[in-house]
Amino acid sequence: MASRSSTITLYSRADCVHSHRVRLVMAEKGVAGYEVVALRDDEESEDLLQLNPYNTVPTLVDRELVVYDPRIIIEYVDERYPHPPLMPVDPVLRAQYRLAIYRMEMDLYPLCDELESTPAVARKARGRMTELLTTLAAEFSPRTYIGEEFSLVDCTLAPVLWRLNHYGVELPKHQHERLHSYARRLFARPAFERSLSPIEAQMGTAGAP
Repeated sequence: MASRSSTITLYSRADCVHSHRVRLVMAEKGVAGYEVVALRDDEESEDLLQLNPYNTVPTLVDRELVVYDPRIIIEYVDERYPHPPLMPVDPVLRAQYRLAIYRMEMDLYPLCDELESTPAVARKARGRMTELLTTLAAEFSPRTYIGEEFSLVDCTLAPVLWRLNHYGVELPKHQHERLHSYARRLFARPAFERSLSPIEAQMGTAGAP
């Protein structure tokens, strides 16, 4: 895919799972040359606070538009750069995909924060993450991705799966072969490699889940 010039600035953190999701969508769309303002975990940005009253990342700026909710950002990017489409045209399917994304945001993404908390909290979160992914894997179809085509649903799940080894979440291959196969397909996509920050690239050195 040919790269596309961009007027976008993305405020991001190098190890933020929400920021990674946005960077992955940008890479899948072939958007290149956009500015990334990488903030440290303990860094406050006056510029960001002026743009986003919640002072959160990711925050995307496209000319006069400022967007600061991760799901709104990825849907905006999908519509702003319509090829390749990452959501189906059919309204029923779109609703189903949005519900799948919502479930991941409500169930999996909070656990990523807990996995970086105290040992006791992280231990409990690892168990819960294993349970949720086991349930999710049982719903996978034998297709290449979660739907007929690669979509925003896959872009939402991929950053979580990439962090499992880093967080010490173990999914035995003999019990989760479908999930492992799915993860390998995700991580083999050229856009996924381009989406990784240097810190995130190190998270996967132990191999795919």
